[in-house]
Amino acid sequence: MSISGATHDHLERVLFDEVSILARLDEIAERITKDYADMPLTVVAVLHGSLIMMADLLRRIRLPLKMECISVESYHGGVESSGRVKFNMSKMPELTGEHVLIVDDILDSGRTLEAIIGKIYEDCVPESIKVAVLLDKKTSRVADIDPHYVGFEIDDLFVVGYGLDYQGKYRNLPFIGTLKPEHILPEHRV
Repeated sequence: MSISGATHDHLERVLFDEVSILARLDEIAERITKDYADMPLTVVAVLHGSLIMMADLLRRIRLPLKMECISVESYHGGVESSGRVKFNMSKMPELTGEHVLIVDDILDSGRTLEAIIGKIYEDCVPESIKVAVLLDKKTSRVADIDPHYVGFEIDDLFVVGYGLDYQGKYRNLPFIGTLKPEHILPEHRV
């Protein structure tokens, strides 16, 4: 896709525009609405990357539900997962007896989601856990994670926008794209 008219000149190209993202969220929300009809659903957002997706997705789900957030880090400012998942919270939300839907921005190595699922099972007794991701990166996984709901599959690219960041910036872009190499620190370039 072209980035003509894009709101940010740091982008090399746009992979998914806002219209495409919202249309895909409509489809995912319809599936979630059907799958969780008559079930107590708690949606857990993985901070900070999934917040924009979470807001847009939840407004499309036609069910009463609860919302929680958990804070973890795995990229630590770079463009690849560090291999270390750090929980930035003193305790997990109360999820015992709930059908839990974890919403995350991107599935890469699988370490982060594996750690989150493990921690939820360790600290709570949920009825079930499913995963929704905006992006499923085609890369070697170190954890066996198979998301139930996927927005888009992407190649092994570093992307920003629509909640995804680099060095804390670009989350507010209404689309998903790749950065020009000159806007990535030399030590983070692949």
